[in-house]
Amino acid sequence: MQMNLEGQKVVVLGAAQGIGRAIAEGFVAERCRVWAFDREAQAAPLPSVEANLSGDVTKYGDLRAAAEQIGDVDHVIFTVGAGSGKFGFPFWNLEPGDWARVLDINLIGAVNAAHAFAPKLIASGKGSMLFLVSVAGQIGSQTDPPYSAAKAGLINFMQCAAKDLAPHNVRVNAISPGMVQTSLNESVWRAGQANLPTDQRQDYATWGGEKIRKVSPLGKWQTPPEYAAMAVYLASDHGRNITGQTINIDGGQVMHA
Repeated sequence: MQMNLEGQKVVVLGAAQGIGRAIAEGFVAERCRVWAFDREAQAAPLPSVEANLSGDVTKYGDLRAAAEQIGDVDHVIFTVGAGSGKFGFPFWNLEPGDWARVLDINLIGAVNAAHAFAPKLIASGKGSMLFLVSVAGQIGSQTDPPYSAAKAGLINFMQCAAKDLAPHNVRVNAISPGMVQTSLNESVWRAGQANLPTDQRQDYATWGGEKIRKVSPLGKWQTPPEYAAMAVYLASDHGRNITGQTINIDGGQVMHA
């Protein structure tokens, strides 16, 4: 299958590591012109991109500056995510003050990105926007309620943006990961272990294996390249009639819930 994306301009927000890095590398492999944006852009630069841009998605000015620097753009991918770093079951294990940062990064950061780059996409009359969400935003995950709520809000915002941008021939979708070995997933494990007696704690591999067997009908980890492949597909003309959708790559986790 030919994706025919060569030369198209792609911005990947949150590209320094994990799924975001894999998505940026996926577009580079398709010979796109890729801009990588991340708070850690200089610490973990991506090779073969047009530029590694440093910035914070919670700061609208950083995103507007990036949009002006890049100019015209064909595809915008938002992959930034962060949890509270605490185990939120039951929810009162957290304090109300634990919510603001999580909402600011996961939801408001995405809104900032949409505001910064939508005018570029509207002006070109084509292109796409893609948000990385989570199965937690679909099943009310009790592990980290602020993260779950933020991702649920982002799914809803994605649908609003899809409706607003459809008349301009711009598509907006979301990809929803399940169990992926990333720093965010490890932070969930770490927070949960901290609440257990020492003799009940598990190493990351054991914890992950047990959780996958419990929540995923296919019973295996998902990997960052799988999300890169879907992101590339959605940006291509093969995805020209796909908008407003949340696509789960989760081993059947949401179905199971």
